[in-house]
Amino acid sequence: MELRTAVSPKDVKYYTTERLREEFLIQNLFTPGEIKLVYSHIDRIITGAATPTDAPLVLTAGDELRAQYFCERRELGVINIGGKGTITVDGTAYELEYKDGMYIGMGSKDISFASADPSAPAKFYMNSAPAHMTYPTVLIKPENCVRVELGSLEQSNHRVICKYILPGQVESCQLEMGMTQLKPGSVWNTMPCHTHDRRMEVYLYFDIPEDAFVMHYMGEPQETRHIVMRNEEAVISPSWSIHSGSGSQAYTFIWGMVGENQDFDDMDGVDMKDLM
Repeated sequence: MELRTAVSPKDVKYYTTERLREEFLIQNLFTPGEIKLVYSHIDRIITGAATPTDAPLVLTAGDELRAQYFCERRELGVINIGGKGTITVDGTAYELEYKDGMYIGMGSKDISFASADPSAPAKFYMNSAPAHMTYPTVLIKPENCVRVELGSLEQSNHRVICKYILPGQVESCQLEMGMTQLKPGSVWNTMPCHTHDRRMEVYLYFDIPEDAFVMHYMGEPQETRHIVMRNEEAVISPSWSIHSGSGSQAYTFIWGMVGENQDFDDMDGVDMKDLM
């Protein structure tokens, strides 16, 4: 498990491109036959992926959590962006198609991941947060999720937000997860942008062709910076930072949030003219 420490906005404004990427960009998540995990001190979120091939992969706590098993004091959200696969939780197997998700509650002891076809493996993307009580484990189908259509083609931000884990739909302690898909011809996400001081966020960008990219914008509104994102790369967004992107073409991203509250609309909007 890789460790990332928290950072101050006063320091980030002086970072080089290399340092900015080192602190916030998460690459090479989907390594065949491996579970990759990144533990951030920012709200203690863990971002990771399991890409099983010939044999199932077992999720363990490792030395970093000082726990008997991964979900001893944690909850876990998963969305599959690869081939068909199975997540087994304490002996119960759940089949996940492309873009199916799961919420796995605190106290789940034995968690493993498998692919139906090793040549087209499942790609289980994960966000995990500390938890204080147990909520039921749930298989999540995108067609059953709350969906919101926002933006317009004229503003280059026509998109559909699919909310997987949030209060009133799939309950959790603090974790929220969902997916945003941009319509063809649109390239902007989360613009006008915002911050939310009471929680942080992680984005995973995918459905990006090899010769395309997304410019992810971060930093304080008056001290913006950017990170060039390629397919299936994630980026950590501290609570003081904006988090927005513009792509060379349309793309999809998964967002995961943890922190003080679960009010999806608790945002501090930034006026377009105030960005610098």
